[in-house]
Amino acid sequence: MAPVTPVDHGPRRIPASSIAPMADTTHADDTMPPAPGTAGAKDARAKRAERKAARLAREITAFSRAHGGAEGQLAYIGQAGTRIVLVGTDGGWGDLVAPTHEIAAAAAERAGLTLHETFDGELAARVRTGPYEWTRMAGIQLGGPSNG
Repeated sequence: MAPVTPVDHGPRRIPASSIAPMADTTHADDTMPPAPGTAGAKDARAKRAERKAARLAREITAFSRAHGGAEGQLAYIGQAGTRIVLVGTDGGWGDLVAPTHEIAAAAAERAGLTLHETFDGELAARVRTGPYEWTRMAGIQLGGPSNG
């Protein structure tokens, strides 16, 4: 098969009236993300962090209401962020993960969560585990899931 050669029709004239409307059109620059390293990018990151902290605070508050109050501890878990460990006054427990320690601390403060430095002593003693947790921790030794 022979190669296809493009055909040159020469320059074409475009009526000037068709160029003006193209130049007048606007793009939704307001919705485009700001360039990295600019003040707009920092503002956008701050707003995202605030929304994330607010969402976590709502979840902490809901947990606290469901368990008659709650206390917690923040645990750094590496690149994944910070774990917010929650312990209800009824012994129920749960956790949430925030992308940064700052967001976790802001969420806890916003929710009015009392924070402990470590997860031991009085806080750990309040945690009530059930059969599910024991079989998960023991794995196949007690006939639970294989953890793998």
